[in-house]
Amino acid sequence: MKLSIATYNIHKGVSVFGRQARIHRIKEAISALNADLIFLQEVQGQHDHHARRHAHWPQEAQHEFLAGESHHAAYGMNAVYQHGHHGNALLSRFPIAAYANHDVSDHAYEQRGILHAVVHTGAHELHCFVIHLGLFAASRRRQIQALIETIRRDTPADAPLIIAGDFNDWNQRLSAALYEQLGVVEAFDDRAPHDVSRLSRSGLGHLFRRSQNLHARTFPAGFPWLCLDRVYVRGFDVRQAHVMNGAPWKDLSDHVPLWAHLELQAER
Repeated sequence: MKLSIATYNIHKGVSVFGRQARIHRIKEAISALNADLIFLQEVQGQHDHHARRHAHWPQEAQHEFLAGESHHAAYGMNAVYQHGHHGNALLSRFPIAAYANHDVSDHAYEQRGILHAVVHTGAHELHCFVIHLGLFAASRRRQIQALIETIRRDTPADAPLIIAGDFNDWNQRLSAALYEQLGVVEAFDDRAPHDVSRLSRSGLGHLFRRSQNLHARTFPAGFPWLCLDRVYVRGFDVRQAHVMNGAPWKDLSDHVPLWAHLELQAER
């Protein structure tokens, strides 16, 4: 089985301070990726102010709007406020058999969650975890442990899984625990096989750009320097991995997406 996946923090579908709506352009760009699974962060389930301010604001929630007719959608609501809410979402070309959102908020000022979705690809059951960790290092460490405990509790030890999202791990301190305790590998780790010699997608980005460290640089979008976004896999070989730099991505959010092509390992 082969899969193409992407992870993307969409910044609620608006520019900084919400002055410009970008959700329609984001939908076009995501659709052009033609990914089977799309892991999304900062997805606006509802925002009454944006709906009044911006013409043609989608009537449905952003995860439903972005899914369209081609994908199923699961949404995990994390941050709730008077005029709406936002969280993580998974878009899947395959049926989503079940999903649950686990609250891993570490303090009152940041609402964070782990969205766990079980996807049926036909012959296989795939466990997907959409992540957006906190801004403080101590919070991230506790949230990673909560993720590890959740996976150990709710996922069979031999089940293929994908963990993707915005880890806010700019100093790259979290991978060791995931490697050691879950047996995953990150898609941009030097130990994972890649084909990085091609353009990421015709018309969608400039040349693939590889971090000199373990992980890919995805923030800020105009000049990616910090390694915030990740794709961890178990039971898959990473055949290609790309950073979607350049147009149109540099103008759509404060992050750029990651795209990867995976192949289920033969013994499974």
